[in-house]
Amino acid sequence: MAESFGELLRRFRIAASLTQEALAQECRISPATVAAIEQGRRRAPRLSTVRLIADALELSPADREMLARAADQAGIDQASTAQASTAQASTAQAGAGQAGEAGTTEPAGRPAAGPMRPAIAGLPAVRTSFIGREQLRATISAALAGSQLVTLVGPGGVGKTRLAARLAEQAAPGYGLGAVFVDLVPVREGFISQAVAAQLGVTEGPGRSLDAALYEHLARGPSLLVLDNCEHLLEVVAPFVEKLLANCADLTVLATSRERLAIPGERTVIVPPLSLAGNGRTGTAGSEAETLFFDRARANDPGFSAAAEVVGEICARLDGVPLAIELAAARSASLGADGLLAGLDDYLRLLAGGRGAQARHRSLRAVIDWSYDLLDPDERMMFRRTGAFIGGFDLDAAAAVAPGISRGAVADLIGRLTDKSLLTHHRGPDGSRWQMLETIHAYAVDRLAESDDQDAVHDAHLNWAAGLAAELERRVRAPDGWRVAFDAVADDLRAALGRELVNARTRAVSHRLARALGHLAYARRFMVEARMHYQAAAALADRSDEAAADLRAAADVAMVQGHGMFAFDLLLTAARRAGAGGDSSAQASCLGYAVTIADRFAAEFTAEVPHDQLSSLLDEAVALAEPGDQVATAYVTAARAWIAHAEKTVPDLALASAALEAARLTNDPVLISGALDAVVGALDARGRLREAHQVNSERADLLERLPRHDPRAGAEIIDTFHMVTEIAVTAGDLPAALATASMTQGDDIVGGQPYRTASKPILALALQGRFDEAFARAEIMWAEWKKAGQPVARWMGTALYGVVLGHGLRGDEQGRRDWLARLAELVGAEGEQVSGGNLEAAAAFTNARIALHEGRIGAATDAIAGIDGIGEPWYESPHWHSLRPYAWAIAAEVAVVAGLPEAESRLVAATPAGAENYWAAACLARANGRRHGDAELLERSVAGWERIGARFERACTLLLLPGRVDEGLAGLAELGCRPPAAS
Repeated sequence: MAESFGELLRRFRIAASLTQEALAQECRISPATVAAIEQGRRRAPRLSTVRLIADALELSPADREMLARAADQAGIDQASTAQASTAQASTAQAGAGQAGEAGTTEPAGRPAAGPMRPAIAGLPAVRTSFIGREQLRATISAALAGSQLVTLVGPGGVGKTRLAARLAEQAAPGYGLGAVFVDLVPVREGFISQAVAAQLGVTEGPGRSLDAALYEHLARGPSLLVLDNCEHLLEVVAPFVEKLLANCADLTVLATSRERLAIPGERTVIVPPLSLAGNGRTGTAGSEAETLFFDRARANDPGFSAAAEVVGEICARLDGVPLAIELAAARSASLGADGLLAGLDDYLRLLAGGRGAQARHRSLRAVIDWSYDLLDPDERMMFRRTGAFIGGFDLDAAAAVAPGISRGAVADLIGRLTDKSLLTHHRGPDGSRWQMLETIHAYAVDRLAESDDQDAVHDAHLNWAAGLAAELERRVRAPDGWRVAFDAVADDLRAALGRELVNARTRAVSHRLARALGHLAYARRFMVEARMHYQAAAALADRSDEAAADLRAAADVAMVQGHGMFAFDLLLTAARRAGAGGDSSAQASCLGYAVTIADRFAAEFTAEVPHDQLSSLLDEAVALAEPGDQVATAYVTAARAWIAHAEKTVPDLALASAALEAARLTNDPVLISGALDAVVGALDARGRLREAHQVNSERADLLERLPRHDPRAGAEIIDTFHMVTEIAVTAGDLPAALATASMTQGDDIVGGQPYRTASKPILALALQGRFDEAFARAEIMWAEWKKAGQPVARWMGTALYGVVLGHGLRGDEQGRRDWLARLAELVGAEGEQVSGGNLEAAAAFTNARIALHEGRIGAATDAIAGIDGIGEPWYESPHWHSLRPYAWAIAAEVAVVAGLPEAESRLVAATPAGAENYWAAACLARANGRRHGDAELLERSVAGWERIGARFERACTLLLLPGRVDEGLAGLAELGCRPPAAS
C-alpha cells in the first residue's frame, strides 16, 4: 500500500535531520500543522506549500515527484468526499422549494433522500422555507472567502439569524472541521466561552483555561464559528473573537449583530429588509417580501388568497422586515388581507412622526404591540411569564412560572402562542421545547417588567431553576444524557442565580442553586465557573457549616486546576467558617488537608509554605479531631505523615502506613487513594521501587471508585495517572507505564493539559526503542507547552532526555542537539549538559548510554564521573522521577567496557538498583556477562529486555551472543540504528 502524504513527509523529514519545528519555520507554517499532517489528522497542504516543504527537505527530483503525487492523491480523496457530500445534499434538497427566511424543511410526504450536509451543532431547527436573498448570500459568501471575520449587521427582525444559519449550512462542507452555530441571546456576560465550548464539546482541564482549550480545539484546522445576536455583549464578544482569531489561523467567524464588532480586519455586510418592487409603496408583485407573506399565510391557511396590491401595501407598510411580515401573515387566516391592512394602518398611524432610531424599528414594535393586544388575557399572561426564560423551555418549565394553571391549560396556551408566531417550537433530545426570537423576547421582558407579577414570576423561575439543577445533580452520576440537558438550560440557571443573588427573600433557594451549579459546572468541566459558583454559594449560606462545605468544594476545584496556594487559602477560610459553626470535625479535616497539600503538592504552590507554619496548623487540627471521628482522624494522620520531615514531598513510611489504616476505616476511596500515595512516596524515598510500584497497582484499581463528578476526587484522579506512570518507569516496568499513560489520552480531567498527557509515554517509548513514536509525542508535547504559554514544567525534563537518547542512539547528532537546546529552554540552563537536581541522573544516563553505543569510551566514563558507585548509597536524595537506577546500571556497564579498575565495585554497588528496576537488572546481567564472558548471563539479559519490551537493548545484547548476531543486526536495522561501535 502506497505511503500517505503524512507518512512520506515524516520519513523525508527524519532523513533530512529536521525537527517538526525547524521544518515548520522553513515553510512558514506551524509545528502543530506539521505534526497533524504527519499523524494523518490533517490533509495535505496546498501545492505551493508542498513545494516549500520539498525545498526545505532538499528532496531529489524522484522524491519530489513522489511527495507531489501523494499530495495530489490526498486532494483527490478530499474532493471525492466533498463531491459525494454535495451530491447527497443536492439530492436531499431537490424539489424542496425555495430557500427561506427562517430555515428549510422537506415538503410533507417527501421521502428521506439520504444523508444531508454535515450536522452543524447548535443550528436552529426551523420548519419554514427560506425566501430569496440570492445576491446577498453571494456577497456574504465572497466576504467569508476573503476575511476571517464577517459581521452581518441590521435591525432586529430583518432576518440576520436565518441568513447566517442558511450560509452556515451552505459553507460547512468547505471547512475541514465543519461549522458550529452559537446563539448568544441567552448568554450573559462572562459565559461566552462556556456557550461556545458547550457546542464544540470542549472542556476545561487542570492548568488549562477554557479559553485555552477553545484555542487548541479551533486551531486544529479550517472551521466556521457562527456567533448569533452579539449586540448585548459587544464589549466582551469583540475581545473574545479577537483573541480567537489571533490564536486560530484557520478559523472563520460569522457574526450577527445590530452593530459591528469593530475588530481590525472585520468585514461588515449590511442586511437590508426584503426587496419591494420599485423600492416604493406602489406594489410588490414578484418581490421577496410578497413571496414570504404568501408562503407564511398559506402555511396557516392553504386556501389563502389576496389581491397583489393589498399584500404589496401590507409588506410596504411593514418596510419589508421579515419578522413583521411573518407576524402579520400569522393573522391572515382570521382577519383576511383587508382586515389585516386595516389593523396595521391604525397601529402604524400612531407612530407617524414619532421618534426612534429607524422607521422600521417602530413598525416592528407596532406589529408586536398589535399582536400582543389581539391576545386574550390568558395568552398575554402566558406570553409575559415565558419571557422569564432567556433560552428555550419545555412544558414543565412553562407550567412552573404559571402556578395555579393546569398543565393542560398551559399546553393549550403555549400552542396558541406558537400558532401566532410569538413562540417557535422545536424538538430537543428530551422532547418539545419552545423559544422566543430575540426581538420578541425583549418585548416580553418589557411587558413583564410593566406588570404586577414580575417578582412572583422571577421567584417561580428561581424555584424552577433550583429544582431542575437538583434533578440534574441526581442525573450527573450517570455517564450519558445529562450534559445535553444541562447545556439546554444552563443559561437560564445562571440567569436565575444572577438575578436573585442580592434578594434576601430568596436567599436559601439561591444558595441551593449556586451549590448545585458549582457541582454541575465541575462535572461539565467548566472549572473556573464551578469555583465561582461554590464561592457564591458560600456567600449565600445562612449557616457557617454550609459555607465551610462550599469553600471546601471550591478548594477541591482549585486543586484540580493546579492552583495549590489558592486551594490552601480556601481551606483555611473553610476551617474558620466550620469552627464558627461549631463543626470541629470539618474544621480539623480542612486544616489537615491544607497541611497535606502544602507538602504533597508543593510544586503547585507559588511560594513554599514554611514547615513551622504547617506544624502549627497540624497541632491545631490534632486538638480539634475528636476520638472516634474516622474522617478527621484520616486527614490528620495523613498530614502528620507528609510533614514528618522538613523536606517537601518525602513522607514518613511508618506514619504513611498508619494513615492508610485510618483511611481504610472510612471506606472513602478519595482518602484511601491519598494515603496510598503517601505510602508510595515513602517507599520511593527509600529506594523500594518495586514495592512502591506494587502499591500503585492498588491505587490504579481505585480509579473506578473515584466519582468523576465529585471535585474531591479530581486531584486524586490526576495524581494517580501521574504517579502510577512515573513510578512504573522508575521501577523499569515500561509496559505498565505505557498502559497507564495511554489511559490519560482520553480522560477529560487529566487531558486538560495536552503537553502533560503527551509527555507521559515519551521516556518509556524511548527506553523500549520505539523512537519514532517517542519523537511524535515529543513534538506534540513541545508544541502544546509553547501554546500554553510555557508554564513552569521542569518535570518534562526526563521526557526530553528520552528524546535526546533516541536521537543519540540513532546517530542523529543534529536532532540530539536540537532537543538539548529545548531542554535548556525548559529548565533555564545553558550548554549541552543540562543537569541539576533530579535531572543529574537523567543527564548522566543519557550521555553515558549514547557515548557507549558510539564507542566513545572516554566520553562515557566522563558522563558517569559524578556517580561514586562505591561509597555513596545508591538512592541518596531520591525523588519519584529520578533515573538513578538507570544511571547506576549503565555506569557499571561503562566501567566494564572501559576496563576500569573499579568495574567490579561498581557492579556490586549497582546490584540494589537491579533488584528494584527491571531495566537495570537486564543491564547489569549484560554487564556481568561481558565481564565474565558468561553466555548464560547474556541470555538472561535478553530475556529481561524482552520482558519490558526494550527492543533496542535486546538487539544490542544479541550482538554479544555468537549465534544470534544476525538477529541483533536485523533488530537494529528495523529500529533505524547502527550497530554499536564497541561490542
